[in-house]
Amino acid sequence: MELALNYKEAATRLKQVVNRTPLAYHARLSEKYGCEVYLKREDLQLVRSYKLRGAYNMVSSLTVEELSRGVVCASAGNHAQGFAYSCHKLGVKGVVFMPEITPKQKVTQTIMFGNGQIEIVLTGDTFDDCLKEALSYTATNNMTFVPPFDDYRIIEGQATVGVEIIEDEPEIDLAIIPIGGGGIAAGVGSYLKSVNPNIKIIGVEPTGAPSMTEALKAGKPVTLNEINRFVDGAAVKRIGELTFPLCKDVLEKVILIPEGKVCTTILRLYNEDAIVVEPAGALSVAALDFCKEEIKGKKVVCIISGGNNDIDRMAEIKEMSLLYEGLKHYFIVRFPQRPGALKLFVNEVLGPQDDITRFEFIKKTERERGPALVGIELQDAKDYNALLERMRHHHFDAKEVNSDQTLFEYLI
Repeated sequence: MELALNYKEAATRLKQVVNRTPLAYHARLSEKYGCEVYLKREDLQLVRSYKLRGAYNMVSSLTVEELSRGVVCASAGNHAQGFAYSCHKLGVKGVVFMPEITPKQKVTQTIMFGNGQIEIVLTGDTFDDCLKEALSYTATNNMTFVPPFDDYRIIEGQATVGVEIIEDEPEIDLAIIPIGGGGIAAGVGSYLKSVNPNIKIIGVEPTGAPSMTEALKAGKPVTLNEINRFVDGAAVKRIGELTFPLCKDVLEKVILIPEGKVCTTILRLYNEDAIVVEPAGALSVAALDFCKEEIKGKKVVCIISGGNNDIDRMAEIKEMSLLYEGLKHYFIVRFPQRPGALKLFVNEVLGPQDDITRFEFIKKTERERGPALVGIELQDAKDYNALLERMRHHHFDAKEVNSDQTLFEYLI
């Protein structure tokens, strides 16, 4: 491991290129969890994520001949921006392959950081689809591929996040690190363990893309059949071949975080701390609720991996947070066939703090009598059972849509 990863050389190579991001003590989270919580703010990096470190470390280490032929990358967004900045900084021609579903903000930022040095190709529904196309293009055009995580030069570049952490706070007890392909967890985890074997490393994945979790179960990287792409910076179907054994050696455990919990964390960091994070960037802070007993009294570092969040996604983020917190519920309600049923529903079924956020008759010709899709937002999740009881008491036949994933995706 130590032979493969030259942490100090990478740190020296990157010193004049990357921002040295702050390791910020967070008073509110520290008080809440009874420990010292520090946020490693890679959202304040030049390209608003740590990915610049690995990309520049690899591209800058290529030979003159390799650079002359050009470089290629595949990315869900953040690696693309780090790659693009590296191409601009080093004057290298680059081609960036990104999934078609990549947020527009990340595409725009990639073009900006490339500053005329890169070409963008949007292809495939997932990172893995786009990766196949990128590798084929690289081979056909005799260029050099710069992977987002599965190369030792990438891993050691990401490890420099850990170098800065130890320089700023040598006595940390535990680090919580997001996992997509495993590059930052492998790099930072390996470095921290090389400095102090007693430091605990906890990995965090979104529930909908558990590539490391499943690899650990199988004892080797496996390809997931399907993934939830919402946490796009960590939505990878297969963990890296090089990152897996490194992560396996250093990880205490991996925590799976529901996408809705990620959304709640994004909103709280924004509303309470004015910190803008992308979904993958919120994973480490979201994990605190899932390991609060073992972090008591400890010095804990949460790596905020990125802040490239598209403002257009905020409505979706709020909706997912409300659903996760039990504050928003959708029902198909069949109104009793009697006059004034809708008025009764509004006046007697809804609580004083409940709001109707959506109302539409499913059968347009049966208004006041046919089924309607009703969205209700509660002030407190504890009000839910009382709402159901009032529906039963007043003889409203209601089916909850939230609990039926197929129906929810079809109607909502």
